[in-house]
Amino acid sequence: MSDENKKSGYKDNGQTGSLLDGVDTANKNLQNIGVELLTVHTEGTVHAKRMPGAFRTAKWVIASFWISLFVFPYLQWNGQQALLFDLAERQFHIFGLTILPQDIWVLAIGLLFGGLLLAASTAVAGRVWCGYFCFQTVWTDVFTWIEEKIEGQPNKRVKLDKEPISFAKLKLKIPKWIAWSAIGFLTAFSFVAYFDPAIDLWVRLFSLEWTSTETTAILSLTVATTFFAGFLREQTCIGFCPYARIQGAMIDSETIVPTYDQDRGEPRGRIKRVKPGEEAPVLGDCIDCNLCVAVCPTGVDIRKGQQFGCITCGLCIDACDSVMEKIDKPKGLIRYASLAEFMGKPTVPFLKRPRVLVYTGIMTVAAAVLVWGLATMSPIDVKVLHERAPLFVQMSTGEIQNKYVVKIVNKSAVPMTVNIVVDGVDNLVYIADQNISVPPGDVASSVLLVRLQKKELTDANTPINIHIQDSENPAIKSTYTSMFIAPKPR
Repeated sequence: MSDENKKSGYKDNGQTGSLLDGVDTANKNLQNIGVELLTVHTEGTVHAKRMPGAFRTAKWVIASFWISLFVFPYLQWNGQQALLFDLAERQFHIFGLTILPQDIWVLAIGLLFGGLLLAASTAVAGRVWCGYFCFQTVWTDVFTWIEEKIEGQPNKRVKLDKEPISFAKLKLKIPKWIAWSAIGFLTAFSFVAYFDPAIDLWVRLFSLEWTSTETTAILSLTVATTFFAGFLREQTCIGFCPYARIQGAMIDSETIVPTYDQDRGEPRGRIKRVKPGEEAPVLGDCIDCNLCVAVCPTGVDIRKGQQFGCITCGLCIDACDSVMEKIDKPKGLIRYASLAEFMGKPTVPFLKRPRVLVYTGIMTVAAAVLVWGLATMSPIDVKVLHERAPLFVQMSTGEIQNKYVVKIVNKSAVPMTVNIVVDGVDNLVYIADQNISVPPGDVASSVLLVRLQKKELTDANTPINIHIQDSENPAIKSTYTSMFIAPKPR
């Protein structure tokens, strides 16, 4: 690209400023060391134009997942909230499954899987998480949709922002801020409702009985949601989100991202009627309408190459394709493509890329461990502690007695009544409490006495099996193998 084209390429789009404003972009020193100058918005607010299209529809469909954030706190399972992370009681209730501190590895494996899925999706399609799924992107999209309904199209909003404070301006701004704050409050309330029963939280709201912790958390999250999604918007993605900074280490030449086909589009220029006798200028398919910039939620001009401000949402593709249709040109001037494709290299199949294979392999192992852990997780957990002093007692009848403390954890959401059965050695005698009541998510302890005749013992340590079984549902049971300790036979 010529120096003149570079100068004309870095222009203020009328909405925001740039670090390049007033900078000589033809600086030979910068060019010689290979620095690519890309615009970074530093002032104003990006008011993106909304256009229909396949990627816009996909964004709304995928974003609808976040409706679950507002719905799940009200789902009931066996008479209690289906999803409740009770930090005070150190219990996570997930659709009837109670995860206690000793099972926290399940959540750790789940987080590992999620992190690797994010890395794998980035290796395949760049910041696709940011463009379609990230809560910051989704909430900003909703907030700007409300803004458009109240204040009008982008040009009107830009003009309104520049106007001095007046009654007419506040008449538009205040309803918008109220709507934003309402969404921010519902978001904050729904988030806290995962840690505090939702229905009870509503009841105590209207009776003004919230604790200081609940009040602080909900108000802080309300302000944060409104500020980041309504006011900070794209600056959160560009200047605050660490993921935007590290994505360069997570993509490679095979990663597909929204890309401008420079060979096909340049030299760009607007379509003009050629007067008789004039020679038609040789132009590319890009008519320099700037629509791809106008629809970008972060104000990126994709024609200058891939930039860290790009969130891979594909809205520029929708805009460009609509223009290509109108001027009867093939779609795809801007499209999802990899650097390797534009370099003319053969496309490497998805499952033959080393980075993707590594991510997928670890994800498969993590998913298998997670499924196995959930499938084999019993509603009850048993720990048996052998009495240390004394290790055994010799009875007057000649029997050897061991004492144990049996701790039974009820991981279910309903009360449980259990019985203790001991076996493993012939003629074993045990004394234990029966019909032990264990509250949901709680622990019950019981003393167990086991006696054996000396003649039944062939070693100082003899394994015995301690079975814990739900009296109402015999399928729920757990077995713990412990040692019966006796004097070493002579």
